[in-house]
Amino acid sequence: MSAVTQARPAWGRAPLLIGIIVLAWLLAILAELTGEVQWVHHHQLRVDGLALWASLALFLVAWQVHIAAMMLPSTLPMVGLFQRASAGQRHPALARSGFLGGYLAVWTAFGLAALVAMALLEGLSMHWHWLHHRPEWLAGGVLLLAGAFQFSSLKERCLDKCRAPRAFLLNHYRQGLAGGFALGARHGLFCLGCCWALMLVMFVVGIANLAWMAPLAALMLVEKVARHGRRIVRPTGALLMVLGLLVMLDPAWLPSLVPSATPMHAH
Repeated sequence: MSAVTQARPAWGRAPLLIGIIVLAWLLAILAELTGEVQWVHHHQLRVDGLALWASLALFLVAWQVHIAAMMLPSTLPMVGLFQRASAGQRHPALARSGFLGGYLAVWTAFGLAALVAMALLEGLSMHWHWLHHRPEWLAGGVLLLAGAFQFSSLKERCLDKCRAPRAFLLNHYRQGLAGGFALGARHGLFCLGCCWALMLVMFVVGIANLAWMAPLAALMLVEKVARHGRRIVRPTGALLMVLGLLVMLDPAWLPSLVPSATPMHAH
């Protein structure tokens, strides 16, 4: 563990992960440019023309691309530290795979839970005609929730853990595949605690919707990695709440970002 106490690792210590992040962004951009956004915007429990298992498989693939693009950049400092700490293990590659697997398992579970929740809301809206004809209230409500969460103590506590990867690693480091998985899952839970509300926005506006994906990814990266990232947390929360209110009052405020008819369907 002595390697953990050394200087802050360079992000270049995880070239494979950086390559995955770049590839994920390229896929999202290519989907926009070619008009094939339905493959990466997918966030329905069941897609028309596909069996349920195929719909879930499509979602899981799209969601992994989404997580790679938006969440992995902010975990690179932790990855760099873990790579150095695990270098002396008997099977360092297994430990590192376990870490990444634990991290992705947490975010995959969240994605599936959010997917089911959105499906339930969609089913409710079919029986509650007032909500069915006012989809902007769902979009605006999620923006309000995301904005309000920026002011919460839970957000601040989880940010403290994410912004101190060295201390986190020293307290929770374990060797082996299981130890790596447990560490990755624990780190993923604190990362989820920071960002779940912001990521929930993507289920309303469309997974891999670049107009929202890019600024939200940049926001989460700055919050967790930049020296003065904490200073933007609450101003961003206020901005999101204002946007939420504007959308609820009149969705024409953000016509290109919030679908005006069926926000819970893939584009």
